[in-house]
Amino acid sequence: MKVKQHIKKELRFTIRDFNTMFPNDEACLEHLKEQRFPGGVTYCDKCEQERKFYRVAGRPAYACAHCGKMISPMEGTIFHKSSTPLKTWFYAMYLMSSTRCGISAKQIQRETGVTYKTAWRMFKQIRSLLSDGDLQLEGPTVEIDESFFGGVQKWGRGRPVAPKVPVIGIVQRGGKVLARVIPAVNKKELLGAVRKHVKAGSVIYTDELNIYKGIPKLRTRNGRPARYKHFAVKHRTHYVKDGHIHTQAVEGLWSLIKRGIGGVYHSVSPEYLQTYLNEYTFRYNRRHNGNLQFKSVLERACERVA
Repeated sequence: MKVKQHIKKELRFTIRDFNTMFPNDEACLEHLKEQRFPGGVTYCDKCEQERKFYRVAGRPAYACAHCGKMISPMEGTIFHKSSTPLKTWFYAMYLMSSTRCGISAKQIQRETGVTYKTAWRMFKQIRSLLSDGDLQLEGPTVEIDESFFGGVQKWGRGRPVAPKVPVIGIVQRGGKVLARVIPAVNKKELLGAVRKHVKAGSVIYTDELNIYKGIPKLRTRNGRPARYKHFAVKHRTHYVKDGHIHTQAVEGLWSLIKRGIGGVYHSVSPEYLQTYLNEYTFRYNRRHNGNLQFKSVLERACERVA
């Protein structure tokens, strides 16, 4: 019986493909070397010029063909000084990039056979790669909303107050998203995030929070009018108004993140919340890449200096 796949063939990267591409630590090290030193050629500090480096038998290192100086492709990466096999690292990256709602360090421990302490360290290091930085959304239509994470539910003037952590979410309809922890839900933080992350001239949709009424008056950093167009939906009377005035996309983002955190991690401390938000938005921004998200994470691991 032929099984119907919902992921296009060119976007698939199954566990069978993973094991074929990375059957052992040697293949993983060779891939890392090719990404960092294509063809085994790189600068030799001792020779003070570009040299060809060859693999050293029995060591995860390569030696200069002229002077013998050894270098390791793992130096300066999240794998540096780790005694955990490279294939285990690669498999953990595969697991974290192949799930929509995330995977816990405990599950990585069960899947790989390492200790929980090792699994948590790998989990934390890999998650540090999953960030799109200070992303600017290109528009032309953007949705913005604020939400609250963690802590015991308390209310003040109809909105949660401490110890809940406030987060702003900005979603480009049909495009990329970002979520940022903010110190407070106020004019400075919300409008500052709009100015920083939303391209001038975009159409912005929000809820009826009064602070957002200042969006049309915003100026760019060079003092010019940002020319934002702002529409607000009053959720007390409408969910969708006039067909296009809604915040369904950003609310969908909140649903994905909160259900993921609640179902997989159960709770997240304020100290690490931003890294979890980065993880979810990183995968969301590559949602059309299918299982090839793993290759995006692997590229980051090969380039990133720890």
